[in-house]
Amino acid sequence: MTNREPRSPRPYRSKSIARRDLLKSSAVIGAAAAFPRASAAATKGGMIAAENAKTGTGDWQLTYVRPDRKDAVRTSRIEGYCSHTSVRAGETIAFHLSTTPASNVTIDLYRMGYYQGLGGRHVKTIGPIAVKPQVIPERGVNRLRECRWPVTAEFTVPGDFVSGVYLGKLSCDVHRYQSYVVFIVRDDRPADLLFQCSDNTWQAYNKWPESDSLYDTDPPNKALNGTTRVSFDRPYGRYPQVVDQALSFGSGEFLCWEFPLCYWLESQGYDVSYISNHDTHAGGERLTRGRVFLSVGHDEYWTLQMFQNVKSAIAGGMSAAFLSGNSACFAAPLVASTDGRPDRVFHRAGRFGNLTDLEKLQMGPFDLDGLDLPNESSIIGARTVTPFNGSGDWTVAPGMANHWLFAGTGMKAGESIPGLVGWEFHGDPAKIAGLEVVATDTTINSAEKTATFTATVYPGPKGNWVFNASTIFWSMGLSQPPGLVPPISHYGRPHGPDARVQRITSNFLGKCGVQSTPA
Repeated sequence: MTNREPRSPRPYRSKSIARRDLLKSSAVIGAAAAFPRASAAATKGGMIAAENAKTGTGDWQLTYVRPDRKDAVRTSRIEGYCSHTSVRAGETIAFHLSTTPASNVTIDLYRMGYYQGLGGRHVKTIGPIAVKPQVIPERGVNRLRECRWPVTAEFTVPGDFVSGVYLGKLSCDVHRYQSYVVFIVRDDRPADLLFQCSDNTWQAYNKWPESDSLYDTDPPNKALNGTTRVSFDRPYGRYPQVVDQALSFGSGEFLCWEFPLCYWLESQGYDVSYISNHDTHAGGERLTRGRVFLSVGHDEYWTLQMFQNVKSAIAGGMSAAFLSGNSACFAAPLVASTDGRPDRVFHRAGRFGNLTDLEKLQMGPFDLDGLDLPNESSIIGARTVTPFNGSGDWTVAPGMANHWLFAGTGMKAGESIPGLVGWEFHGDPAKIAGLEVVATDTTINSAEKTATFTATVYPGPKGNWVFNASTIFWSMGLSQPPGLVPPISHYGRPHGPDARVQRITSNFLGKCGVQSTPA
């Protein structure tokens, strides 16, 4: 699959058209399909366990990484991006690479998982390929940076590639420095778990090449503004917040927040299939084939189509676990690139649940202000509150110690898992029939301002369940895979893998009819 012939750049559509397009998606997109009654892991004979029994390696990790400057987000010596966020077996993905100086480049592809505790399996070597320095695009309208780098290499995904997150480690022959490209291989089979990667949020925070994230702006706009645009047609620079993670060059936020859950699920042999935010946006059987939908880590930027597709799937019987914080906070419609390729650009167009008076002091105005956008708590069970960051303990709520979620943990009412809440979380629980607050406590940010986080669980209409762990740090309590840099934020930090977090997670999945299939 190659890129289409470029067309002449065209200006962004007017604000009124952007509002209309987002509102068009407010209707439920497709009916939810019937959900599998039996654990797919059992019927598939442990596909993920079998995959992880193959020989793993720790060589997926970058060894030598050199930013352009000590404080830079770029590594111009070697960098690249992919033509698509996710592809299926039989489809082709293109790699767009740049090196300084010109060099032959090798792309080593690794599927990420458990693999005897090594974290990855080498699946393919592409190259060496001749690569030249490429032009860094000037900022366009609304600060947009879109690379137009030529296709360096193309790769057709073989039929035996198991769904997963794949890192392409880029190595040169003229120097020792490395970086990544990242993409998702999805499949079409019924699966117990759909692991949604938060790649919209990865891109929202991507500052490549300098200060070019959704959090960078032109005066007099507020930092959380509604004007800046970002594009998927550029490399991922070093992740700019909370952790100084050298392995984030080219990998977005996957290794920061999502890999510990991937690593743990695959160590337990859970039947998991991986999707992009863009697959949730597309909806249909890309979503409804799963028994449990997983929102992972830092999952802040959703399209309204994503919201309605997940809402519809829950109504149809799919369970969901929001093992994340700050989830579905901002409405961010996907639009075409300036040369017409779909779903390559987005911006912060509105606030799910609408801006509070306090939030209006910090953010906006947005294109969709005043349109009564749905509240994220109506699917999550709680929502982002102000102050929306801080640190705290994950504490069992009064009267909840005997809840099925805590079975086998030994936890008592008022008992805490230290430091597990951060750096963003959910509060203000929704008025949903049967919703229970299972954990709650105070968070404190670096300005000593407080908020209240609430973890919740509620029953769906067809025997399904929705769990909101209410913290970006949840996966830190599940595992500590190779390469992980534990976060410290607002003077707080999680303590690492915890048997209680692991048991709570497996209790919820078991309640949804999902069992592990160890090797």
